[in-house]
Amino acid sequence: MAITLVPYHQDERLPDSSFPLPEFDIIPVTRDLPDGDVWTRVAALCELVSAEVADQVSGGTVPAVVSGDCLIAEALLAGMQRAGVDPAVIWFDAHADIHSLESSTSGYISGMPLRQMLGDHPELLADRIGLRPLAEERVVLVDARDTDPGEAEFLATSKVRVCPVDDVVLPDGPLLLHIDLDVIDKDALPGMKFPVGDGPSREAVLESVRRIMSTGRVAAIDLACPWDLPEGDDNTIRARVLADLLSA
Repeated sequence: MAITLVPYHQDERLPDSSFPLPEFDIIPVTRDLPDGDVWTRVAALCELVSAEVADQVSGGTVPAVVSGDCLIAEALLAGMQRAGVDPAVIWFDAHADIHSLESSTSGYISGMPLRQMLGDHPELLADRIGLRPLAEERVVLVDARDTDPGEAEFLATSKVRVCPVDDVVLPDGPLLLHIDLDVIDKDALPGMKFPVGDGPSREAVLESVRRIMSTGRVAAIDLACPWDLPEGDDNTIRARVLADLLSA
């Protein structure tokens, strides 16, 4: 199985050791990023990812992409749309990632991709990579148990469906399956940048993913690995989690 590896957190190039994928063939996507603000740099990277995804989808392959954060999911959606596939999005994440520029108190841009997929501030990234906005009812947010007030306010009046890991109701049609690995409880997968407790086990997430994959409707899968590796850690747990999810 070939994995498209995008070894970045936003515009920061991460060491290859951050992504333990010894069981897979790797298609790396890297480039010298242009000068400019972070959105310009991320857009340049996402354009390469979008083109790779579009080529794979057009060729009948289900792309599997691994990266260091959730922004790359926007590139997957744009690439799928470019190839003529208009998927719904199933978004596994301990966080909602549905901030706008106005609602975010931290300014952390990796907390904004899902809102941008819905059409927020398209000039930042979507317009640059040809991403068309999703209808809210085409998004399912899974186990987002750590939401900020601005996100909760938006979700309270939106048509985005929010559900637990063990009760994911799927929209019709093809699916983009996005999994931020911090959806797993922090004690079951240590070392995350933004760990959240009271979450599902690795086994519960894997079983949910297997149920979704068994529908045969997943047209692309995206794994975000926003972790800080503890010093001396041998990556065994992370390697197993990645292998299990990518083989589901």
